[in-house]
Amino acid sequence: MNFEGLDPGLAEYAPAMHSALDPVLDAHLNPSLLQNVELDPEGVALEALPVQESVHIMEGVYSELHSVVAEVGVPVSVSHFDLHEEMLWVGSHGGHATSFFGPALERYSSFQVNGSDDIRQIQSLENGILFLTKNNLKYMARGGLIIFDYLLDENEDMHSLLLTDSSTLLIGGLQNHILEIDLNTVQETQKYAVETPGVTIMRQTNRFFFCGHTSGKVSLRDLRTFKVEHEFDAFSGSLSDFDVHGNLLAACGFSSRLTGLACDRFLKVYDLRMMRAITPLQVHVDPAFLRFIPTYTSRLAIISQSGQCQFCEPTGLANPADIFHVNPVGPLLMTFDVSASKQALAFGDSEGCVHLWTDSPEPSFNPYSRETEFALPCLVDSLPPLDWSQDLLPLSLIPVPLTTDTLLSDWPAANSAPAPRRAPPVDAEILRTMKKVGFIGYAPNPRTRLRNQIPYRLKESESEFDSFSQVTESPVGREEEPHLHMVSKKYRKVTIKYSKLGLEDFDFKHYNKTLFAGLEPHIPNAYCNCMIQVLYFLEPVRCLIQNHLCQKEFCLACELGFLFHMLDLSRGDPCQGNNFLRAFRTIPEASALGLILADSDEASGKGNLARLIQRWNRFILTQLHQDMQELEVPQAYRGAGGSSFCSSGDSVIGQLFSCEMENCSLCRCGSETVRASSTLLFTLSYPDDKTGKNYDFAQVLKRSICLDQNTQAWCDTCEKYQPTIQTRNIRHLPDILVINCEVNSSKEADFWRIQAEVAFKMAVKKRGGEIAKNKEFALADWKELGSPEGVLVCPSIEELKNVWLPFSIRMKMTKNKGLDVCNWTDGDEMQWGPARAEEEHGVYVYDLMATVVHILDSRTGGSLVAHIKVGETYHQRKEGVTHQQWYLFNDFLIEPIDKHEAVQFDMNWKVPAILYYVKRNLNSRYNLNIKNPIEANVLLAEASLARKQRKTHTTFIPLMLNEMPQIGDLVGLDAEFVTLNEEEAELRSDGTKSTIKPSQMSVARITCVRGQGPNEGIPFIDDYISTQEQVVDYLTQYSGIKPGDLDAKISSKHLTTLKSTYLKLRFLIDIGVKFVGHGLQKDFRVINLMVPKDQVLDTVYLFHMPRKRMISLRFLAWYFLDLKIQGETHDSIEDARTALQLYRKYLELSKNGTEPESFHKVLKGLYEKGRKMDWKVPEPEGQTSPKNAAVFSSVLAL
Repeated sequence: MNFEGLDPGLAEYAPAMHSALDPVLDAHLNPSLLQNVELDPEGVALEALPVQESVHIMEGVYSELHSVVAEVGVPVSVSHFDLHEEMLWVGSHGGHATSFFGPALERYSSFQVNGSDDIRQIQSLENGILFLTKNNLKYMARGGLIIFDYLLDENEDMHSLLLTDSSTLLIGGLQNHILEIDLNTVQETQKYAVETPGVTIMRQTNRFFFCGHTSGKVSLRDLRTFKVEHEFDAFSGSLSDFDVHGNLLAACGFSSRLTGLACDRFLKVYDLRMMRAITPLQVHVDPAFLRFIPTYTSRLAIISQSGQCQFCEPTGLANPADIFHVNPVGPLLMTFDVSASKQALAFGDSEGCVHLWTDSPEPSFNPYSRETEFALPCLVDSLPPLDWSQDLLPLSLIPVPLTTDTLLSDWPAANSAPAPRRAPPVDAEILRTMKKVGFIGYAPNPRTRLRNQIPYRLKESESEFDSFSQVTESPVGREEEPHLHMVSKKYRKVTIKYSKLGLEDFDFKHYNKTLFAGLEPHIPNAYCNCMIQVLYFLEPVRCLIQNHLCQKEFCLACELGFLFHMLDLSRGDPCQGNNFLRAFRTIPEASALGLILADSDEASGKGNLARLIQRWNRFILTQLHQDMQELEVPQAYRGAGGSSFCSSGDSVIGQLFSCEMENCSLCRCGSETVRASSTLLFTLSYPDDKTGKNYDFAQVLKRSICLDQNTQAWCDTCEKYQPTIQTRNIRHLPDILVINCEVNSSKEADFWRIQAEVAFKMAVKKRGGEIAKNKEFALADWKELGSPEGVLVCPSIEELKNVWLPFSIRMKMTKNKGLDVCNWTDGDEMQWGPARAEEEHGVYVYDLMATVVHILDSRTGGSLVAHIKVGETYHQRKEGVTHQQWYLFNDFLIEPIDKHEAVQFDMNWKVPAILYYVKRNLNSRYNLNIKNPIEANVLLAEASLARKQRKTHTTFIPLMLNEMPQIGDLVGLDAEFVTLNEEEAELRSDGTKSTIKPSQMSVARITCVRGQGPNEGIPFIDDYISTQEQVVDYLTQYSGIKPGDLDAKISSKHLTTLKSTYLKLRFLIDIGVKFVGHGLQKDFRVINLMVPKDQVLDTVYLFHMPRKRMISLRFLAWYFLDLKIQGETHDSIEDARTALQLYRKYLELSKNGTEPESFHKVLKGLYEKGRKMDWKVPEPEGQTSPKNAAVFSSVLAL
């Protein structure tokens, strides 16, 4: 036996790792293992036990090649041949893993996987190794680094794992379920119930999953549904092992005897073609392990725990001459595995030894193994050791090359410029022979260059500086310009990747791990998403907007309130601003200000987003202010009372944002004109100074608020335009200070950059002295900032860079109508006292609440993101905690950030656009109660917008007062849609289609049907939605909507506004009804509603089996209800009523959900019938519709 690979240090036991083992020698260690072994007096170590120098291996016959000790005295629990490299992995009962390289079994790595539990299974993947213990799944690199550590429930007792594909894993054990784990997200994706608990062995073929149970049964399960297809009752006692090859399944185990369990010497063999047992195979050893070793024939290797091995054919007779013996050091063999090449067998025994048997002197474990990566040898062994405790030790003992030349790293950045490699011109022959089909050109290959290769110009005269070699790789690719690499990944423009399922399989959780809701960016004019988030996280604004409701069809305040309500209900799922942006596009002022972008301009980034969002900021505040000032009593929506915020007079938006000013105009003739005005925001005005003088932000802000300028103005005394001096004084400060930064040119950007550099130098000088090149400051070098208890609180060097903006400012109104502004820090608060105490004297402290920045990215046209300080009330509602935190909002990407990141502006790619400062303790000044303004009378009868509608055309009966729905009532719902913009897609080179932008849909008809009562099945809402936007496709075949149905001049339908119908649905949602329909997820998404999941009963999911196709409403109605619907076109009344009937049928078949197994059989029959009929409903003999006479006659009768 060869022990040359033994690590001498392994016998030195660490008590923490092996608490049950004696630190000198294990009590159960076989004495024969220690023959000719000397103990080192300085530490217990095992010398290698020599084996015969020449080991004769006969070709084709398995013989022992090597034996090594994995861990002395600790039983081997599992062995596994690596499927990617020439390595053998073993795990021990002590939770330790060891790997051996090559047939010589050279030790490669050794590390602890679990401190207490044994390793029960090992599975090799491309990038690492999976280890399964009792209730833990750990993925580690081959060197021992942890990739992930997945903790299972402490009550779990796992024994087996099965890799079904490259990213999906099944784990089974002594429980009555099997877990499915996604290795990409490291999350449990499915839990399959197991009728017979105790799954200890799992195998897989291209037909079935095979599960071996402790009861002696082997179950065959469907690859897609994991349902039992067949079951073999192999042994009466217990199952020991089984294997599958081709059409044969062989199993060994224990049978029940009078005295207990006895090892059965008959192997059970099953034919998987006929699903029956064939003649059992009698063997001459007590089988504990078995494996198929198919080489020329389907041989079986049967192994006993005592070390006897027998080879035989599964359909033949076992020959005693085919038995060989493994000589284990311990009394028992604990594990057995076969390499992928079938050239090597591995055995592990109870004393920690591993035995390798091969059929050739130089075997390979895999047919195609990749090269194993070894650790680099230590290169500093030849250098003399240095004792750092010696102060006089010369550091010149270690030679360093001496150079007097300037280092390349000292090259000034100003003297370098990127010079990207330009694409070579297209061959003239290709351009000459090109034929265009649409916008795609086709030309024959002129064969002037090698395929897929571009030659480099190596001559110095032709070469240009290639800056790409100096730039690190980017996820975007090498085609982008080098300066784009400085844009952090989370700030880049995010896009939704659409698949065949649309958005259903897009992982939004990857971009947003919080419970706050993002906003989707693919809607036209969604550049304002960041500003919507800013307004939402202003608590007084949110409450005010959600309390508002008026009679205007396109009211931005109403639509913004509906959107805020969706953001409130969402638990991390993104929302859409469809209806708000639709109302925004209809407002003439928005178009006049250039705020409505064409799709082409938005996609290409032609518009200046920084200017655009600042104009939008001014527009939305003005528009909300006007909407709130309207004091008309709403008539269309009788439930809309006055806002709890506002009485008569100025709006609350004015109270929050408005700043009262006094404008004085002094003519040179001496006449002075004073006018009072107000503004909702200020624009920064920068000094014209190129000297690099230091300006505080407070100085620039004061200069912008109290603006002094010379301009031409009309003078009533002179009766002509004269040069006048314009001055502006402040009468009253706003509660929310909104600032447009106006960084629209390089001049303003340079000012921010210079001031940030000056502020950085002053901050570092104040704390630690002058800035030195290549010098890092230690914590001890910083001076205290005067914290209350001597605690050192100071930002790092990186946090001070590119910062000019203060987190707080202090503003004071003076007696002579002046204004004092200064930057404010926590240290100032300790010196001057709390801000609340000074408010009585006209002193206010404003805290930074949000910054909106423009991300410069020429590849995508740039984008807008927001840093928002989310307050305690939002965290309390969403997460149940009370704290404040800064977040980055980049459409549907939301990520917590450090507060210094909100004020760091690298002007090369991150330019400030809008700042929001709020007074301290702002929320305490306002009533933050929200009263739902939508009341029940929105469901009562209303007039139609259509001029030609007659009562005979009525297709619904409105609810009476005694029919008002209650919580839990059923309502059948269906909606029909039209297309406003077609889908934008591109055809890839491989022929597949990639969706760039989905089609934009608009709701055209909404129907709600009574779900209970004497009038069950009769609609109470059947509204056609009037639209002012151009319809590209009415989708008549699928929607039943015809041209003219949505036109108030010629329509004969009950035509309403989208807002009117939206309020009806909002009331139904708020009251707690349950909607029944087919495909409601898409309906609610296009209508722009957020409905709690417990209020949605979708028949598309009720009649669906996992991992199988969704079934159409037409097929379900034909199969279960014997109805043939949707003959020529769709009708929403018919669809909503059919969905209700299907739900009743579901309750009947599943016994109100109490018998899922019986309902599963019904679904199985449904899918079998659908496959036979290709999911098509047979055409009716006479074209009749089940929706017709009975229902409409009852409608007319009522």
